[in-house]
Amino acid sequence: MNETKEYYQNNAQAFFDDTVNADISEQYDRFLKYIPNGGKILDFGCGSGRDTKAFLLKGYCVDAIDGSSELCRLASDYCGILVKCMDYYDLSETEKYDGIWACASLLHIPKNEMPIMLSKMKKALAHNGVIYASFKLGDFEGNRNGRFFSDVNPVIFEEMISDVIGLVKVDEWFTEDVRPEKKTTWYNVILRKN
Repeated sequence: MNETKEYYQNNAQAFFDDTVNADISEQYDRFLKYIPNGGKILDFGCGSGRDTKAFLLKGYCVDAIDGSSELCRLASDYCGILVKCMDYYDLSETEKYDGIWACASLLHIPKNEMPIMLSKMKKALAHNGVIYASFKLGDFEGNRNGRFFSDVNPVIFEEMISDVIGLVKVDEWFTEDVRPEKKTTWYNVILRKN
């Protein structure tokens, strides 16, 4: 994880510039239908702050975190709220959020640690709260271009969540990267706490 954090710290501006204008409104729509009007959302690994800003503009109450202090600074400036710099593993809230938005962030967690992370996220959700997560489609796990990645597919994801009691998959779909120069297929999933 240290190499990944270092990557984002050293490439924060380039990453911000590459992602801040990506239009993922389809993903927003599929997530937000589970969130009450004005509900509380945690942007878990907010990167540029693009999604935090979009949710704020739609009237939601948003907390945002990221592991890179430099990305937190850029995102705070962009979205207008203070983005908290913290390690994902330090999430310790209890029944606070109607939704947790983890867009391309859990993909940096090793597969064998995903049940621990999802359990922490489940604990942070209010009753019937939901988690949105997106991963690069595949089965690769390891370092790629200076960052650690866990690519998943539906079968791998089912295995990862099988030990997490109280989370039910309510939606899954595939999307192509909206940035024309990127040739990535994404696996998107929504889990609900029950």
